Amino acid sequence: MNVELVIENRSEQLLVKAIMFGASDIHVVPTSNNYSIHFRKYGKLFNAGDITLDLGTRMISYFKFLSSLDISEKRKPQSGSFQKEIQQKSYSFRVSTLPSVFQKESLVIRLMLQNATHPISTLCYNQKSADKLINLISNRQGLLLFCGATGSGKTTSMYSLINYSSQTLSRHVISLEDPVENSQEHLLQIQVNERAGVTYAAGLKAILRHSPDVIMIGEIRDHETAKIAIEAALTGHLVLSTIHAKDSVNCIYRLMDLGITIEEIRQALVGIVAQCLVQVEQDRRKALYEILSDSFLYEAILTTMRGEAYQLPKVETLLYQLQTIGVEKQFASKSI
Repeated sequence: MNVELVIENRSEQLLVKAIMFGASDIHVVPTSNNYSIHFRKYGKLFNAGDITLDLGTRMISYFKFLSSLDISEKRKPQSGSFQKEIQQKSYSFRVSTLPSVFQKESLVIRLMLQNATHPISTLCYNQKSADKLINLISNRQGLLLFCGATGSGKTTSMYSLINYSSQTLSRHVISLEDPVENSQEHLLQIQVNERAGVTYAAGLKAILRHSPDVIMIGEIRDHETAKIAIEAALTGHLVLSTIHAKDSVNCIYRLMDLGITIEEIRQALVGIVAQCLVQVEQDRRKALYEILSDSFLYEAILTTMRGEAYQLPKVETLLYQLQTIGVEKQFASKSI
């Protein structure tokens, strides 16, 4: 058996092993003597063995080749993706490389099952949150924001809601993502490609000419994207996106940091959702949601306009919900 075939087989075996384990990510990290492999599951790393430096280097080159990355470039970070069918299911693999102090590359692969959708009621820890989210996605226009820690399920929640919007409410949905994490056959999905000039801002401008009812933006990360998202929300579109903030109330301040006026926020924003995951069984997790909408959102914005700090009622916060169901404090502090 030639070397190339051996590398291909070992690489595919690694992917299958990670999928069977239920991993969300594969980490291939160089040390001074070998490559260490870990699987991430439910936010924890599990050792999956070691491989030689030569085999690790060749496998990383193979994954870079599949992802259309520059195999010869090992001094700069690179990212890409590829798709493959494993066990009769279609998966997307998002690949990211980093140079390390050992003059070797480190590799992380995110595993994503394609065409996977979950009704929002199956994701929520309690039905009350599901009803609130369905009510928010039923709006004809406005801006709906999600925040939470990395890996807290924000994208899964948004996919669930836009699928409901497309299939149940019969609305035209377009997503703009970097990259597309979950290919959906019945949705129009656009991938950010900065080298081709398709930035979040440029892509969003183009999407608005495509007559969407609902727009999902992977992330609001700069002033231009925030501004266009607000404009879209004010001109008859429902816009969903994620934004980096500690909790729901702090999303308002984050928008202001990005140059959005409090008056624009008042007119456009229909809801802010902060979320985290809690483990309910050995292999199942559910989402807890802190939802700032309706009268709470109105009060939060008015309080902010007066230059005062707003505090969501304690019973509505994630921390209270976590304490109520007996989740350990260290998990709560990590997740919100």
